[in-house]
Amino acid sequence: MNYDISIPFSIPDITDEDKQAVLKALDSRWLTGGPKAKEFEELFANYIGAKYAISVNSCTAALHLSLKTIDIKPGDEVIVPVLTFAATANCALFCGAKPVFVDVDNKTFNMSIEDLQRKITDKTKAIIPVHYGGQSCDMNAVMEIAKDNNLYVIEDCAHSAGSMFRGRKTGSFGIGCFSFYPTKNMTTLEGGMITTNDEVIAKKCKLARSHYMTKDAFDREKLSWYYDITGLGYNYRLNDVQSALGISQLKRLDSMNEGKRKNAQYLTSKLSKIPGIIPPYEATNCYHIYHLYVIRIIKSFFRLSRDELFRKLSLKGIGLSVHYTPLHFLSFYKNIFKYKKGDFPVAEELYREILSLPMYHQLTKEQMDFIVEQISESINQ
Repeated sequence: MNYDISIPFSIPDITDEDKQAVLKALDSRWLTGGPKAKEFEELFANYIGAKYAISVNSCTAALHLSLKTIDIKPGDEVIVPVLTFAATANCALFCGAKPVFVDVDNKTFNMSIEDLQRKITDKTKAIIPVHYGGQSCDMNAVMEIAKDNNLYVIEDCAHSAGSMFRGRKTGSFGIGCFSFYPTKNMTTLEGGMITTNDEVIAKKCKLARSHYMTKDAFDREKLSWYYDITGLGYNYRLNDVQSALGISQLKRLDSMNEGKRKNAQYLTSKLSKIPGIIPPYEATNCYHIYHLYVIRIIKSFFRLSRDELFRKLSLKGIGLSVHYTPLHFLSFYKNIFKYKKGDFPVAEELYREILSLPMYHQLTKEQMDFIVEQISESINQ
C-alpha cells in the first residue's frame, strides 16, 4: 500500500456541464436578480415538494430570515440541539431571542425528543431540528410536539438536501433552510435556500432578503421604476451565476447522494468488524444521504482515544474533522448562558468519541480500503 496517498476530507463535484452553465450565466446581462435565481427556486421547490423556495446567500441567512418572518423577538426562546454548528443558535441571537440547548440521541446524534419536551416553556416560540450528517430527525414526533404547543418548526437542512423521512424530503415539513457550501452534497459555492408551504412566509422572506423592496431590479425595468421600502430588510440575495451552478448541480443531486450512500455502506461493512469502532447508525424510515460519515471510537475496546486516532490518521494523509464541539463548551455561549459540564451528558460523551471520515461519491474502493486499513493497524503503530 502506498502510504503517500492523500485523501482530502471533502471534494466538491464540479463538472464541465457546471462550468458551461456558469460561463453562460456570466454572458448574461443579469448577473444577479435575474431569471436564473427564479428558475433555481422553482426547480428546488419542486424537488423538495414544497410550494415555495426563496434563494439566499447562505444557510445562516435562511435561518435568520425564517425566524424574522415568524416574528421571533427579544424574550422569546428557540430550541436547538447542542451538537450543531454555531449558526443554528446564532440565528436566534440575531433576533434578540434566547437559543435553548437540548441534548441529542446517542444513535442518530439528532435532537433528543425527550429533552425537547422537557425544555419547552411558555416563552418557547420555535424548534429548530438539525438533520445531523444528512439523516432526518423524527419529524413525526417534532411536528406533533410543535402542534401540541403551538410552535413553529424551522428545519436546519444544511446537511440534508435530498434526505427523506418516511418518503418525504426534509425541508417540506416546517420551514426548510438549506446550505450549498462547497462541502455539501450540492454546491453553489456559497448559498442557501428557504422552502415553505406558507405563502405569507414566502412573501415575507422574499422581501426581507432584499431590503424589503417592493420591486426588484428585474421587475422595475420591465414594469415601473418605482419601488417602496416596507420594512427593515437585508442583502441576502443569491446571484444568477451561483443559481446557474445550482441548477446544474441539482440535476445530479440524487445520483451524487446515492453514490455517497453506496460508499457509506461499503465503509460500514468494513469498519463494523473492528472492535471499538461504531459506524454511523441509519434509522428506520430514514433515507440517509451521508453528508457526514461520523464514527465513534470506544477507547475501552479500541485502545486509542479519538484524538490519538485523529493524529495517526492525519499523519497518513487522511483528511478528518469533528462535528461538533457541543455549543455549551464554546467560550461565547459558555459566557452568555453559564452552562456547565454535565448539562448535556449524551452530547458530551459523543464529543469525546466522534470522528468524521472522508465521505464523497468520488471516493474509490482503494481509498476506502486504505482508510479502513489505517484505522485497523493504528493500534499497533
